Amino acid sequence: MSIKTPLGATAEGGTFEATAAAIRIESPTGHAPALGSTRTRAQLVGIGATVSVPLLGLVLCAAGTRTGALVPQSISLAPWASGMTGPLAYLGFNLSIGGVVAALLTLLALYLIALRHSEQLPARLIVGAVVAFTVVALVGPPLFSTDAFSYQAYARMLAHYHINPYLHGPDTIGSYPLTNTLTAYIGAKWVKTPSVYGPLFTFLSVIFQSRSVAFNYYAFKVIAAIASGGTLLMIWRLAGRRGVSQKRAIALFGLNPLVTLYGVGGGHNDLLMLLLMTGGVYAVLARRDGAGTAMMTAGAALKLTGAIVLPFALVGELTRESLRTRGRSMLIGIAAPTVAIAGASYAVFGTGILHMLSVLESVQSQGAWQSLPGLFFSLARAPVTHGVRIADDVVLVAVCLWLLHRVWRRRLDWVEASAWATFALLATAWSLLPWYSSWLLPLVAISPQRRVWRIAVVATLMGSAIMVAGCFPSWNWL
Repeated sequence: MSIKTPLGATAEGGTFEATAAAIRIESPTGHAPALGSTRTRAQLVGIGATVSVPLLGLVLCAAGTRTGALVPQSISLAPWASGMTGPLAYLGFNLSIGGVVAALLTLLALYLIALRHSEQLPARLIVGAVVAFTVVALVGPPLFSTDAFSYQAYARMLAHYHINPYLHGPDTIGSYPLTNTLTAYIGAKWVKTPSVYGPLFTFLSVIFQSRSVAFNYYAFKVIAAIASGGTLLMIWRLAGRRGVSQKRAIALFGLNPLVTLYGVGGGHNDLLMLLLMTGGVYAVLARRDGAGTAMMTAGAALKLTGAIVLPFALVGELTRESLRTRGRSMLIGIAAPTVAIAGASYAVFGTGILHMLSVLESVQSQGAWQSLPGLFFSLARAPVTHGVRIADDVVLVAVCLWLLHRVWRRRLDWVEASAWATFALLATAWSLLPWYSSWLLPLVAISPQRRVWRIAVVATLMGSAIMVAGCFPSWNWL
């Protein structure tokens, strides 16, 4: 496939050293403008926006220790003295709902401006801003989501009470000692819902169990922060390999509020899944096929979304000539972890693990207006029937098959096709949570085509709209 209009390729190096070549930009005439001692207006705007992203993130995290609109509805501010406010409690202050919405919209605007000008900025500045933003989200209080508390509940159900988390919700342990406080933190929608997470993540989460809810919460945040850093490293290397601006690539992912403020700040397992998925893409493109497909399979065992890249990698990398050599390694990379994880799952959970799919379907049906199709039917006051849901699934499958066909005919790069398929998944989902937009970003970050970058902005705007709407708990009029 021919690559057109690459997004400012930079040479792949072992460090984030900023050089004149690394920050070269193309003018409309195709010539790189000279970089003198005086910065251009665009560079100053980009620097200001990039530096402001972690600073405004710090303001929001500090406000989260006092502001009800920034925390999950199930969490009371009073019990936070037990350790979940973190060091930012000393800087805490209260924001009105209007202030929260203004700050979130400003943060989104700063991110988009920083992304627009990222190719003109020193790499060290972007990396420093990403690191600072990650640290701020890491030490901040719980914001927006209660998922990290659900992780703890499912792990404790398995480890301490030998209750199958794929058959029962956290409410089954609410009366036990040590858990009545934990279940109080979980949102009403999730307290009776069995686990929708992959068995590999459930096994891993058991390792970090303790009596302290705050300790476990920060353990998941640390895991998310490390996973985000690892994903950024893979993005940096892949962007260099594929002729994409490395600075723009890491800005797209690391400065995105839905990745860092929501993903790291909420300790979401999506980032761990993305680390394995992106590492798998890197390995496959480096022709370490068995390791690559094994990582992708492990990512799917953490969260099912990680499986979406696998068919595109197989179809995109295998040819008739390489089917016997590379095909065998790829299939072994898929089969080996699948058999191991499936065997362990059956030994621990029995057939209960199979209920995860029906639970996922039930959760999706509760999305209401928090999705594109759900919003459309809510505004139209039209019922969402079983036939409508089937038609929605058919559209998603048809789009994915069409993309696979284009990859097979070598008319579309398989990484780009994976990005489009992920966007199709987001667009047809009946429950779209803000951090789901992060699923798309690593694939977009390493895609040379500008049209794919546009859908990343659209996905971010979709997730941000839901994030802002979530600040209004009484928004039930839809």
